[in-house]
Amino acid sequence: MEVIFIRHTSVDVPPGVCYGQTDVPLRNSFEQEAAVTSGNLKSYRPKGRDFDYVYTSPLSRCVRLATYCGYPDAERDNRIMEMNFGDWEMKSFDEISDPRLKEWYADYINVPATNGESFAIQYQRVASFLDELKEKNYEKVAIFAHGGVLICAQLYAGAIKQEEAFSALTPYGGIIQLRLD
Repeated sequence: MEVIFIRHTSVDVPPGVCYGQTDVPLRNSFEQEAAVTSGNLKSYRPKGRDFDYVYTSPLSRCVRLATYCGYPDAERDNRIMEMNFGDWEMKSFDEISDPRLKEWYADYINVPATNGESFAIQYQRVASFLDELKEKNYEKVAIFAHGGVLICAQLYAGAIKQEEAFSALTPYGGIIQLRLD
């Protein structure tokens, strides 16, 4: 199965702020960014053939892009939401006084944000979604999601190694193509 992952466009959140599962607004440049992404997405549909199925994170930044690209009825699935940063949501990393932050910096793979998730928990959630998707009889699927989800999917597909994960962050509005067999 061929799976096309599309990352949402840029958010209107200051740099360095944990926004994870918070439903944040998009930048005023959404229309321009979405037009580029939508145009790029057309190259993944040769001869006008559409996707067998389309999924999206339920967060508005993904739903809005899916809708713009012509998929207002994309199935929403909570498993493809961004990492949950718990108590740290909408706080600048520099402002977080939680002593657990040092533990998280030392091992974000296994240490969850306070009342949130670790990267390993997010990966398990995304892998569960992808395991289920592989059981479906689809040839080509589109998924509108988040940077962390795209990293998890690339790890799942064996496209990157864990130590390469965060150097493989897809830019806002970016698209990656993976095979899940």
